[in-house]
Amino acid sequence: MSCESDYGIFNRDNRPEIPLVFVNATSHGFDPYVEVSESSGGSIEFTMEIPQNSGRSISEIRRVAAGGTAINPGTLNTDGDYIENAIAGSGNQVTFTTTVAEFREKRPNVAINIPAGGYAEIAFIFEVILDNGESIISMRSRARVFE
Repeated sequence: MSCESDYGIFNRDNRPEIPLVFVNATSHGFDPYVEVSESSGGSIEFTMEIPQNSGRSISEIRRVAAGGTAINPGTLNTDGDYIENAIAGSGNQVTFTTTVAEFREKRPNVAINIPAGGYAEIAFIFEVILDNGESIISMRSRARVFE
């Protein structure tokens, strides 16, 4: 008896049909990140974009997971939503804005201990909804918080 059953592909990248990129973030081989100065107000902003030629637009950010750098897409379902209301998109872009102070208030169990001359990192994951109802879960993004 031979083993000729086709069990499909076991290992593949899980990429959305339409890519979502962080246009105001940088990366050095890992998660995209923004740099934030807490002493200058601590504003955290992530702008996400899909390609202009995708034929789609961004309807909204529906849910946001926020926490330490160990968060993952499952955190969208387990830690409670960081935002109270959806954030409307504009064409092929949508922007999420918060502050370090708001993060500390909403996630009091996540320590932001900034070492002298260094930084601390916090993380976010977004559920972005397209105009056709399709959901895209972003990769984890980080905010590097300096003094």
